[in-house]
Amino acid sequence: MELLARVRRTIRDHDLARPATRVAVAVSGGSDSVALAHVVRELDAAGELRAAGILHFNHQLREAADRDEAFVADLAASFGWTFVAERADVGALKIRERRSLEDAARTARHDFFARARERVDADVVALGHTRDDQAETFLLRLIRGAGPRGLASMHPRHGVIIRPLIDCRRSELRGYLDDRHIPYVTDETNEDVTIARNRVRAELIPLLEQRFNPAIVEVLADEAELAREEWAWMEGVATTEIAEAAEAAETAEKYLAVRSPRSLRLSLSQLRDAPVALRRLIVWRAMTEAASGRPVGFDHVRAALQLLDSSRPDASVDAPGHRVQRIGDTLVLTNNGASGGSGEASGFHYPLSVPGEVRLPEARCVVSVEAAPAGAGAEFLSSSGDETVAIVRRDVCLGPLAVRNRRPGDRFRPPGLAGRKKLQDFFVDRKVARHHRDAVPIVVDERDRIVWVAGYAIDDQFRVTDPTQAVLILRLKPEGGCA
Repeated sequence: MELLARVRRTIRDHDLARPATRVAVAVSGGSDSVALAHVVRELDAAGELRAAGILHFNHQLREAADRDEAFVADLAASFGWTFVAERADVGALKIRERRSLEDAARTARHDFFARARERVDADVVALGHTRDDQAETFLLRLIRGAGPRGLASMHPRHGVIIRPLIDCRRSELRGYLDDRHIPYVTDETNEDVTIARNRVRAELIPLLEQRFNPAIVEVLADEAELAREEWAWMEGVATTEIAEAAEAAETAEKYLAVRSPRSLRLSLSQLRDAPVALRRLIVWRAMTEAASGRPVGFDHVRAALQLLDSSRPDASVDAPGHRVQRIGDTLVLTNNGASGGSGEASGFHYPLSVPGEVRLPEARCVVSVEAAPAGAGAEFLSSSGDETVAIVRRDVCLGPLAVRNRRPGDRFRPPGLAGRKKLQDFFVDRKVARHHRDAVPIVVDERDRIVWVAGYAIDDQFRVTDPTQAVLILRLKPEGGCA
């Protein structure tokens, strides 16, 4: 299949971009990212997406780093595109934060992408990862002992990051550039086999190709896709179970029995009845939420699961940012407050099934959702003025919904505004009391995009624009009076 057709298929199959999607391209100067920039340029010219600019992060790790930055700046200028660049001493960051060089570089780079995306008003940032990169990532994670979530490797889309070249081979991209006499730079550190990824690329994969399977890259990339599908299925099942449990919490405890501002409780009897893989996933998700952003590993989950069969009814284990304790027939996860919150600024996050509703004890409210068929949204094209009801496009809401409170850095686009607005600034403009802001329910989709600031405004990208569009009807109802 011709390269551009393959990229188009990937974009279509994974809904990476549409004609109105503003795409910023991350370009290092190497062959893969330069090919990506030229492909995006072709798709922009064809009206299939909108190019927002080129982003470049200078890690200051190589003598040629400044040369690469100048090369990418010239590329952006030749396209007539906006160019945004930043530089940071990643080597110093590695030492200061006691990270691996790869992890420090990735963190700094993605922090830059988040800032730069706002500067160019892009919806997504495109990275030049290929099928070869996918195979390398799968092997690296397998060697390090990853489970299904890790073996899923790189997703075609992760939040605002998209990978249009994930189904393309590196050799195809270089052929594309060579055929068009397009220059690119070469990173000499790719030859440094003291770096684990380079060693996998230069030694392990060639060995596997020669001794075991000439198509090993294709096999490994396919395995990553299978792991990704299996993980998505498991998460979907877990989300359904947790949603049903939350709905029935007042009458029958299931997995998720009770939430409070700093703890949540899991029913041991229901966990024991679940398949082992699902049981592990539910406990991991609960621990991850209680950990306030700290990483929860295999050993942490295993220690928590051992409490299910402990002879001590009050046994407990300490985990990152929280404690897991068996109390009677429940597993209680209590946040230790290490996240630095104060006052009433406790976090909550509830899955919201369609149709369904979720009770929010923190806000003393109920948020519900129901689906309506095409044409049912016609009467809502003009606002009814009722801010406790929101009508949003069903086709734009991706994956399972959830209801949470605000998070640092939250932004959305209220209807009528040209750009995104910080949720904090929105609350200030709407004169929402400071003590109430952490209890305002925020409905988000699977990419954590804000769909509805309940009781206030939807995000403009979910606004109903055509009477024939299928819609979701969201409602906010008081339960004893909203806080």
